[in-house]
Amino acid sequence: MNPNIEQLSLFGPSPQNPYTVSQITRYIKELFDTDFQLQDVWLEGEVSNFSRSAAGHVYFTLKDAAASIQCVLWRSIAQRQTTLPRDGDTVIAHGHITVYEVQGRYQFYVDALQPAGVGLLYLEFEALKARLADEGLFAPERKRPLPLFPRCVGVVTSPTGAALRDILHVLGRRFPLTRVLLAPTLVQGDEAPLQIVAALRALQSQPEVDVIIVARGGGSLEELWAFNDERVARAIAASRVPVISGVGHETDFTIADFAADVRAPTPSAAAEIAVPDQGELRNALQAQERRLLHLIQSRINRERHALQTLMQTMRRLSPQSRIDVFRQRADELTRTALTHVTHRLTLHRERLRARVLQLQSMNPYAILARGYAIVRQRESGQIVRSVTQVQTGTPLDVRVSDGEFPAMVE
Repeated sequence: MNPNIEQLSLFGPSPQNPYTVSQITRYIKELFDTDFQLQDVWLEGEVSNFSRSAAGHVYFTLKDAAASIQCVLWRSIAQRQTTLPRDGDTVIAHGHITVYEVQGRYQFYVDALQPAGVGLLYLEFEALKARLADEGLFAPERKRPLPLFPRCVGVVTSPTGAALRDILHVLGRRFPLTRVLLAPTLVQGDEAPLQIVAALRALQSQPEVDVIIVARGGGSLEELWAFNDERVARAIAASRVPVISGVGHETDFTIADFAADVRAPTPSAAAEIAVPDQGELRNALQAQERRLLHLIQSRINRERHALQTLMQTMRRLSPQSRIDVFRQRADELTRTALTHVTHRLTLHRERLRARVLQLQSMNPYAILARGYAIVRQRESGQIVRSVTQVQTGTPLDVRVSDGEFPAMVE
């Protein structure tokens, strides 16, 4: 007995200890909820009493010739349905059965719904898709961006399939610098899901792997079924590196596509998405180079113009022009001063010459040169200017132009 189930009295009800309606209904509900068969149910029947509430939830009855069951389809699941049934349609539905305690009745809670005849595999696909979506496994916020320049691309696919050849061709053409690490696996059959999961884990253990491509060529729903396996979907979602799903053709969708970070319509398209195109990179690099050269040349031109403007301003404001003026003025003043000094020197020279001439004219020795003589008393040295100053026998000294001689008065 499940320990979570409320235990009723072993001695049964009694007037003194009756069950409440809630107790017995909760007990019945827990019996339903712990019955595995009632939690994974496929039902086929005719739709009747179809209605949709204002909140968007869908209510209807599934019936056959002998019985009927109330069904509930919540709005979130109804919105994912391509079409909703009408009264009288025969459908196949998947879901679980439990008790609606408020009204004390059991109901079928539907999570996948398709017209009868679509096929069991497709219904299983829709049921698993709805369940994993409700878990948030496909939520956009869980998707990781792809690396711009992956160093190593891991590939999970068959080593003998055309998908691998297509991927290698595209990777080699677009970005040959990228390494390719193959994790070979079956891509079809009962053993394929476990091998795909193992291949994903093997690639994730390699630190150089930057992105993983999970790929397979086209095929029927049955041939692609390995990629609708829940284990594969969870392994893709749990990958430490982004995963690109390239399974089947453009119109094929698998659970792996929804779990992957990016879905590609084909294996070749997955390779296109995984790496950049070297031609586009080369063109972009050349465009950037041209733009950079243009920016550099424009900067040089602007700086050259600014420099020329500064040089002109400096020349205009430079003290050199004033220095030149002062230098010229100094030259002019120097010449003026030299002229003035020369004139003054000449004037003083002439005055000096005149004084010399004047002195020379007044020099008594010059008079002597004309034949005169200077007579002095020898004893007193007085110049004799009158005959009264001498008498007979007075010794004299006579000075002539070229010398002196003694004389005696007689």
